[in-house]
Amino acid sequence: MKSMKKLIVIVGPTAVGKTALAIRLAQFLQTEIISADSRQIYRELEIGTAKPSPAELQQVKHHFINTHSITDDYDAGAYGRDALALIHSLFQHHNHLILCGGSGLYVKAVLEGFDEMPPVPEGMREAIIAEYETHGLAWLQTQVKEVDPDYFDVVDSQNPHRLIRALELYRAWQKPMHELRKQKKLEHPFQIVKIGLEVEREELYNRIDTRMDAMIAEGLFEEAEKFYPFRHLNALQTVGYREIFGLMDGLYDKEEAIRLLKRNSRHYAKRQLTWFKKDMDTKWFRPDQFDEIIAHLE
Repeated sequence: MKSMKKLIVIVGPTAVGKTALAIRLAQFLQTEIISADSRQIYRELEIGTAKPSPAELQQVKHHFINTHSITDDYDAGAYGRDALALIHSLFQHHNHLILCGGSGLYVKAVLEGFDEMPPVPEGMREAIIAEYETHGLAWLQTQVKEVDPDYFDVVDSQNPHRLIRALELYRAWQKPMHELRKQKKLEHPFQIVKIGLEVEREELYNRIDTRMDAMIAEGLFEEAEKFYPFRHLNALQTVGYREIFGLMDGLYDKEEAIRLLKRNSRHYAKRQLTWFKKDMDTKWFRPDQFDEIIAHLE
């Protein structure tokens, strides 16, 4: 029988208002927040990751914010193990905890576990990287879409690291990602309540554009330029930095970079919703429906 301890999971697309709701809820329940964001863990990246502000971080204790360096080798599997260990520890002092973030793989790693993928033949990854460097990103996207269309629908299609991984697994085992996973979900001694946040698409896109304008005003271009020498790292293979690296590579002008920043952020939000909407256990609310959310939790 599960205890009365509750892990409240808040998910949704970028810019929908997850942080604000999580803080309000944590204050109401007198508890702490575990971030499930694959970029906010990096201490060097500030503006482009939309971290909670210093004032917000002071209001409620947050975990997995600024905990790692962009040079660290850290993935969803490691995060899942670390986050679960922390959750079990924090439940000794709290009846409720909040897991909040938009990184679907990070949330999955905590709630379901993250399967170890089978090994691939030596040299296969290097061969695919060589093909990618010869033929480009569009070729890599086409390859993955053909062999694993379900994964392609939810993966960040602009991230070559993720695409190369999917392609090497398929070439090694002739199976898509979901067939290679053991699908053995973790069983937890606590209750899990999943809350999704959404707004109308036009409102969401306006929020994304407004946030991006604010980031640019805060110095996003200058921040990205500082990390140009590190652009090959997985931590920098993300919306908000790649588009500016393209500008620095001379592929387009600043106006086009801004257009791509906003467009790709909207595409990312769409992928997040596709991922989270597949979970039928998630109850969806507008971010301003605080009373309704409290009633649902009770």
